[in-house]
Amino acid sequence: MANLKELKGRINSVKSTQKITKAKKMVAAAKLRKAQAAAEAARPYAERLEGVVASLASKVGGSDSAPKLLSGTGKSDTHLLVVLNSDRGLAGAFNSNIVKAARDKAIELQAQGKKVIFYLIGRKGRPVINRLFPGQVIENFETTGIRDIGFDQAHEVSAKVMELYEAGAFDVAHLFYSKFRSALLQEATGQQLIPVPAPVDVPASSGAAVEYEPDEEAILADLLPRNITIQIFKGILENAASEQGASMTAMDNATRNAGDLINKLTIIYNRTRQAAITTELIEIIAGAEAL
Repeated sequence: MANLKELKGRINSVKSTQKITKAKKMVAAAKLRKAQAAAEAARPYAERLEGVVASLASKVGGSDSAPKLLSGTGKSDTHLLVVLNSDRGLAGAFNSNIVKAARDKAIELQAQGKKVIFYLIGRKGRPVINRLFPGQVIENFETTGIRDIGFDQAHEVSAKVMELYEAGAFDVAHLFYSKFRSALLQEATGQQLIPVPAPVDVPASSGAAVEYEPDEEAILADLLPRNITIQIFKGILENAASEQGASMTAMDNATRNAGDLINKLTIIYNRTRQAAITTELIEIIAGAEAL
């Protein structure tokens, strides 16, 4: 059994940890409000843009002049997985859930005989993916030192992805991130980026004649790259909100667990102290009687 000094040291150590986790929880809660507002503000635009692209794609999808980002390369042998992670930990299973979703997709594709390569954003997912899929990470986007990842970084990532696509490095691209539901719930999500998925819920045409100026192909040539950038930007914002929500929840649990541990250690400390006092009293009384 630990002595009184060791128990006192452990109690003080846990109290110090509790102060850190409590402070971290408060910081995450403050950042969550801003990150959640940004993620929710971006959703309508991103969803509406997807709808516009789907509407146009339904009209020119089978055309020989359809942009390559829409029609694809004609094959699906090589898949690029763009995985969004954070640079920081202390966020529960936030990063591991995203990596798990990407890992499951990669295993599924490899089982079908497809080649899988990775484009990683953020440091936390790199060790696991490098270990599970050695030599398959072709690009790492460095976010170290960037306080808030934003649209500029999303544009840089999308430009690199489209450059790789034009160079023939892959045929299909998928994006993995954590969709923010609430502070208690974040959902690891994967979506196809390139080529633009065929619309599945576009309403049937009412027969009305619609003329585009310029034509559909010209509009898509501008909208498709922009849509890829916006989808990556939306994933970054969703990830930022999810990270703060997961961090707040994890730190709240850690603070409560630290409190429970302090109570248990305090009880053990008091019992040990009482036992020591009782032993001393017995020794004193026994010595007095011997005299």
